[in-house]
Amino acid sequence: MYTFDSKIRYTECDMEGYLTIESLVDYFQDCSTFQTQLGPATMEYLAKDGIAWVISSWHIVINRLPKLGENVTIGTVPYKLSGFLGLRNFFMDTDSGERVAIANSVWSLINLQKGTPQRVTKEIEDTYPLDKELEMEKAPRKIKIPEDSKVYKAEAKKIGQHHLDTNNHVNNGQYIRIALSACKSAAVETGNDDLKALDEAREGMHIRAEYKQQAHLGDMIFPVIYESKDEEGRNVYVISLNDENEKPYSIVELVRK
Repeated sequence: MYTFDSKIRYTECDMEGYLTIESLVDYFQDCSTFQTQLGPATMEYLAKDGIAWVISSWHIVINRLPKLGENVTIGTVPYKLSGFLGLRNFFMDTDSGERVAIANSVWSLINLQKGTPQRVTKEIEDTYPLDKELEMEKAPRKIKIPEDSKVYKAEAKKIGQHHLDTNNHVNNGQYIRIALSACKSAAVETGNDDLKALDEAREGMHIRAEYKQQAHLGDMIFPVIYESKDEEGRNVYVISLNDENEKPYSIVELVRK
């Protein structure tokens, strides 16, 4: 396990002073990067060998989003390394021990030049000592587009500089933000209060994200929203963030607890 302490900053918050969901994802990603930099398989080691960890999927459970100024501890627990795959949990706790968010994630080690999977090395194994998987609700890695559902199309989004990470790809958390913004856009057009509530939610949220291909600066994303119900009768919204050929960059599932 690796942890670091922080305080929720003004620049990480929405207009109501709550940590944004994309900033929560950034905290989790920063946590894994900080652990990586302890080595021996640092970012520089990976870059030298032309390999990188690429995320395949997220499952994030948000109990509540912390507010401006709250002290928090962010942690990550790598619990499996197999072949080219790495599985790890994340969490965010308050200084009183309240768990405000927990997540599971699946990563693939990729040879960037060949675009093919790369087996984990001894140095990488030494960088991520394995620990016990955290207890949280299980969910499939793959997100299915529901067959019997209401379908909404939201306003297209052009990828700007602010969406990108240091690899010049759209940041993982930004895909989730684009999906939430699509729900807000569709709510304005349809008057669907449940869609509006998704964008305004500050607690009780399940988020799953599956990543299919990379979007780059100037690309257009065309969100399509599918509304259905789960076995518990909750509304489930699957947002397919498509390219111009209707092939998804990412698929995001949002459910209120």
